[in-house]
Amino acid sequence: MSVQSRPRDTDRSTRIHLSIYDRAKFLMLFAIVFFVLAWANMADNPLLSFSDALSRTANTKSWLLVLVAVEVVRQIHFALAELLAPYHGIWVKYFAFVDRILHKLSDWNRFRLGRVIKWLIFVALLSVVLGAIYKETPVRALFFAPKALWSALPMLGQLLFAVFFVIIQFGAIFWFLSRGGVDTYFPDDIRTRFSDVWGQDHVLNRIRENLLFLETPELIEKHGGYVPGGILLWGPPGTGKTLMAESMAGETGKPFVFVDPGAFTNMFMGVGILKVKSLFRKLRKLALRYGGVVVFFDEADSLGNRGISRPQMYTNENSKSIFGTPCNGGNYLSDPGKSLVTNAALTSNQFVMGGAGGGGGGSGTLQALLTELSGLKKPRGFINRVVRRALGMRPKNPPKYRILVVMATNMPEALDEALLRPGRIDRMYRVGYPSKAGRIRTYEGYLAKVSHSLTAEEIDKLAIITPYATGAIIKDTINEALIMAIRNDRTSITLSDVIKAKQLKDLGPAEDVEYIERERHAVAVHEACHGVMAHLVRQHMAIDLATIEKGSDYLGMVASIPPDDQFTRWRTEYEADILVSVASLAGERMFFAGDNSSGVSGDLESATTIASFMEGHWGMGSTISSHASNRRNEVGAPGGNRGKDDTTKDLRMALGDRIENNLSSLLIRAEEILSENKFKVLALAHALETYKTISGDDVIAVMNGEKGPLVDGRPYAVQGNLDLIWNYHLAAVVAHQKHERPDLPIPVFEAS
Repeated sequence: MSVQSRPRDTDRSTRIHLSIYDRAKFLMLFAIVFFVLAWANMADNPLLSFSDALSRTANTKSWLLVLVAVEVVRQIHFALAELLAPYHGIWVKYFAFVDRILHKLSDWNRFRLGRVIKWLIFVALLSVVLGAIYKETPVRALFFAPKALWSALPMLGQLLFAVFFVIIQFGAIFWFLSRGGVDTYFPDDIRTRFSDVWGQDHVLNRIRENLLFLETPELIEKHGGYVPGGILLWGPPGTGKTLMAESMAGETGKPFVFVDPGAFTNMFMGVGILKVKSLFRKLRKLALRYGGVVVFFDEADSLGNRGISRPQMYTNENSKSIFGTPCNGGNYLSDPGKSLVTNAALTSNQFVMGGAGGGGGGSGTLQALLTELSGLKKPRGFINRVVRRALGMRPKNPPKYRILVVMATNMPEALDEALLRPGRIDRMYRVGYPSKAGRIRTYEGYLAKVSHSLTAEEIDKLAIITPYATGAIIKDTINEALIMAIRNDRTSITLSDVIKAKQLKDLGPAEDVEYIERERHAVAVHEACHGVMAHLVRQHMAIDLATIEKGSDYLGMVASIPPDDQFTRWRTEYEADILVSVASLAGERMFFAGDNSSGVSGDLESATTIASFMEGHWGMGSTISSHASNRRNEVGAPGGNRGKDDTTKDLRMALGDRIENNLSSLLIRAEEILSENKFKVLALAHALETYKTISGDDVIAVMNGEKGPLVDGRPYAVQGNLDLIWNYHLAAVVAHQKHERPDLPIPVFEAS
């Protein structure tokens, strides 16, 4: 048995039936006004009978009877339209142009115009009644009414008014506290445009689509869809999320409302809720007046959450460089398999706690925001919601509020899950690190603002050697390069200025210290082992620079960069990384008679971390089981009566043995490679001792015996020079063992 749904208003063949109140409300109003006027006539002349008073009132206020007649005719028309479908059809067919004319006005104008007309009618009738009572003209009677009302109030009424005045004072205080943190920009207040945002074209294209639907919503609504009302921009800092929002304000012809991250943080409970309601009241007014509005919540994670626990949904940018980008493996599992993996992840992930303790505006603020985001279609206005319902009338539906909510955050996992559901946030865009093409465009944009001599090839090289540079980093690098040029009495930037600025930002300023000779040589050999190994075995990375200048937390370094944008990592690449890391230990033991320094601690930590994930997580070791899953599910413990602590201990010991075996075999391999290339190690160490800091191109020049940008590597191809370097190294080893200065100076070669 099928159940027939209640018909919509548009599906009816007759007009919807009016309630008794709607049928008689205006007639009742006119009747009340008529009898009040008749009573006023009787009060003026006690000899006048009631029938004579009605007759006099009808003669002097005939316009009131005309209004009654018009209302009666109108109600007869409504009654016929409710009962007779043909009659209603004729009116809909031939008089629909009236509705079309009225709907040419915007929702805002129709709403305001209707309210003004109703108040004018009410004030006009009130003035006529008061004029009859006070024997004054209607206009003058309106000014006598407040004074007469106050004098007629009993003492209790005055006390009630005093209490009401105190309540108004409290309301004013909270209203004052709820101000601030919200800035409104009207069209053309902001000059930033989409053309000022570089390197994020894929995100900008989607944002353009949202703005297009905001400007012309009928493009999607006429086909049965709806305009997406929420956008989340998430990604690492400095990638241009706030700049995109600013460009949206410049591109759209709608008002732009900026919500400060601390707007909902207040010392009094409940003020945050008032701010939320005040904010959306303003948004609705702006949306009606201008046809739409854009509101931007910067650092949206400050809104907090309600303590909902869920597994991490987004890849952390810092972990990405270590752990790689995982595939979406859950999609190919069966439903029971998905359930098992999800439950295991829920038990192992930490809770994301929020509320007042986890940031946000305090108790109730987030809930108020969620309600406003999903409740924009509720009937609005006190008279519309309360008075009309109390009188048995159906509240009028609100107009369509074109409000586009944009949020930006660096920590999407900290947002409440209910905030991210469709209907509140319909689209989520990751604003990640720009690609190489995006970095080139960003460099070109910022270089165009200054004087420079860089060629297209040099800009391409800059984009290659700055793989994870955001727009903010590139802007700061160009500015630092300009400062260096001005410091050297120049106004034009060169490639050398940008390279030095990059090194300064990456490494920080070098400390003004000098190594003693034997320690300088040891640090140079240490870094040379890294450099030679990286050049020989790590093909997926290119050496950016090598230095032995002491920084705040390092004695020297060999920095590498990926020459291409790569999103997957392989076992051979991780093994190459481990070889580069353990090369320092292998080299120090080989060149210093089995001795090694504490400076290899960081290298061993990196190698062990990578080997741990290779063995326990990535299936790149001697086993393929996941250590995390085994530990979580207590799998693999011998015996059935052992506790969880014993299980964890056994798993760690087994994993530790496999990691040690892998590292030991790679250490032996590193020793073999360095032994075969010991003169290249010493040649690179000599170049580092001579120049302190050299580029990756200079490292290659030393390896290949070629001329580099700074270092001439051709002398290192001469065996006689290598013998001098070897003798110097032997003297440095003796000095190291005796804790004295080497008895040979560092060799100096003339340029070829």
